[in-house]
Amino acid sequence: MNDVTAGTPVHSFVPGGRRRHRKAKQSGTGVRRAIVLALALPVTSAALAGPPAFAAEKGAGTTAKGTAAGRTLDADDRQMVANLESRVLDQRLGSEVSGVVLDSASDSTLWDHNGATALMPASNTKLATATAALTVLGPNHTFTTQVVHRDGTLTLVGGGDRTLTGADLAELAKSAVAGLKAAGLTSVKVAVDDSLFGEPTMAEGWNTGYYPDSVAPVRALVVDGHAVQDTSIDAGQAFARQLTAAGVTVDGAVTRAEASRDDVPVARHRSAPLSEIVHKMIKVSDNDIAETLLRMTALGAGRPATFEGGTEVVRQVLDVRYGVSLGHFEIHDGSGLSRANRIPAATLAEILELLTESRHSPTLGSLLAGLPVSGEAGSTLGPEWGRFDDVNSRCAVGKVRAKTGTLTGAIALSGLTRAKDGGWKVFSFIENDSTADPSAVKDAMDGLAATVNGCWA
Repeated sequence: MNDVTAGTPVHSFVPGGRRRHRKAKQSGTGVRRAIVLALALPVTSAALAGPPAFAAEKGAGTTAKGTAAGRTLDADDRQMVANLESRVLDQRLGSEVSGVVLDSASDSTLWDHNGATALMPASNTKLATATAALTVLGPNHTFTTQVVHRDGTLTLVGGGDRTLTGADLAELAKSAVAGLKAAGLTSVKVAVDDSLFGEPTMAEGWNTGYYPDSVAPVRALVVDGHAVQDTSIDAGQAFARQLTAAGVTVDGAVTRAEASRDDVPVARHRSAPLSEIVHKMIKVSDNDIAETLLRMTALGAGRPATFEGGTEVVRQVLDVRYGVSLGHFEIHDGSGLSRANRIPAATLAEILELLTESRHSPTLGSLLAGLPVSGEAGSTLGPEWGRFDDVNSRCAVGKVRAKTGTLTGAIALSGLTRAKDGGWKVFSFIENDSTADPSAVKDAMDGLAATVNGCWA
């Protein structure tokens, strides 16, 4: 992380169309240590507990037409606001819908429709998770998987690398085999050590139906993203097969063990930098990466590698480091699968607005780069998902960067676009409990994004 919060507030916007108070920052060396120490300080339970889900009164905080935070809107922005006022009433979106549009250059709210209402955000939660991970761990952080040896046993030690591949295991096995042969050993036992994380648990708002298709039980060791109940033993078995293929006899089944200081390191693999992992996670909305990053972020801040430890750090980073408004903000996981999560659209817009500020680019640049682009094949906004492909939104193909979110009864779209004036417009739209077909809801939301861009005028 690059900066530490100073005590002097500067004016900025709060949910509901007013300006918020974003805390001033100071930069300098030793910043990451400072924030980690700050996060490690005891915090009262009242401060850590997310407030209950909250719904603002309908229409509360809507920005007056023609003005935004005290300034007169230009003709394009007035047209955008007028269009949003009518299009947000689209029956496909239902009645539980919120939205916010910010103008980054002027630090003002252009439009606010129930922006302080806390709704289920689905995978838009990943925006908060990624911001915290990049800030606490740093974009150049890597995750290490090791192989150690003692008393005839090779132990594969997980280090929270959710991107470990079979090819990576093959390289680890190759180094391990070379060491074994140099020592005159031709047989070995294999164990796995995934003690970096505790036993997998379910987040509040999860159900057992999520395992293992939507998300695998969160462990510190996995290979090729396998969606299995025990990813650690699965990785150990893949490692054992690599050893066997290299001519080493594996004695017995793969077991669990904890490596000790007496174990001799024989091989090590480092992941790609966190910036690349976040890029992938955001681009395809990978739930497993998100949950692993939540735990590694907790550990990086001196907290337990649990849902609770991770979400506590997310709150602290957003509040203390960036001054993001967290009124009515409540999360229980890193991926957004939890049906108990509640985030206002205004808060998501504030997180995204950070990406438009050059001072945050060294830390958060990969989050901006990873946002799916409207119409981008291979991303969650690609044509294979039916995004930005109708008559109203097609004009915005290639012009919008946004994070999607989809759960039963919850669809969200939060992102950025360059408007006609060339400046960044930041938006967040969330709906809950619409009875329309999800594809129809997404078409309506894509239309809102095209409205913000100005191409659907």
